[in-house]
Amino acid sequence: MKAIVIDQYGGREQLVERQLESPQPESNQVVLEMKATSINPIDWKVREGYMKEALPLEFPITLGWDAAGIIKEVGSDVKGFKVGDRVFARPATTNKGTYAEEVVVDEHLLAHLPENIPFQDAAAVPLAGLTAWQCLFDFCNMQEGEKVLIHAGSGGVGHYAIQIAKAFGAHVATTASGKNRSWVEELGPDRFIDYKEEDFTEVLEDYDIVLDTLGGDIQSESYRVLREGGRLVSIAQPPNEEEASKYGVTAGFVFLDPKGEQLAKLADMMVNGQLTSVIGHQFDLTEQGLRDAHEVSESHHAKGKIVINI
Repeated sequence: MKAIVIDQYGGREQLVERQLESPQPESNQVVLEMKATSINPIDWKVREGYMKEALPLEFPITLGWDAAGIIKEVGSDVKGFKVGDRVFARPATTNKGTYAEEVVVDEHLLAHLPENIPFQDAAAVPLAGLTAWQCLFDFCNMQEGEKVLIHAGSGGVGHYAIQIAKAFGAHVATTASGKNRSWVEELGPDRFIDYKEEDFTEVLEDYDIVLDTLGGDIQSESYRVLREGGRLVSIAQPPNEEEASKYGVTAGFVFLDPKGEQLAKLADMMVNGQLTSVIGHQFDLTEQGLRDAHEVSESHHAKGKIVINI
């Protein structure tokens, strides 16, 4: 089968096409015939070597953490899925990722994909959508009516977080560039803040939750808009405990824990029209396609998600 791999850490030129053996499932796994995957910032951070201590992997590494496709083979203990099922998943972290024509996935990480959801839309969801879900619910225990600030609402995690928070009755503010205003506002936030024109700390106050996707000064300044007892959750960097304590805020860092049952909830939201994947760029599973996709992601200016068609 065809895959795009890296043999060492480095720049985009390290992404090369290779023919690999088709994977064989263990008893609790399925083999997925891939139809689409997507790009996340962790992809190029691993490629560059930034994550080698947190994610020690062995070369050659096939990157990619999102999968959508059709089950080709099932292990002997798999009960909830069968050959021919449309599914999507965030597979377990290994050096055999989703930049490939076939992928092995543990059963508990799978979710059924309804017929009316395109593979491209589904492939965009797992890592970013589950991250947004776990930030809002698993860490922040978001409640109906709470005020939530989501930074970088035009990004992968941000654009899902807006929709999830609104679907569950939150009041949502988001920051983004003015050039993205029209499509981000279509996602339903109550307050759009063009970060180039407005200082969010001057127009927001007494918020219950901040979802920080940027880190640095933005994270530090975000405490100022939270009420005492509020929550700050970051996917960019672990918050400073002393800083959080100073403001009387609960703060923490979320690193995704993939769960098929949560992905199934996101699938229900997609069917109900509550969750839409905004796909700004699509590329093919080729050396050049992946290099171009990484370049877009590294620019930090991708619109929504970047999808790879397989």
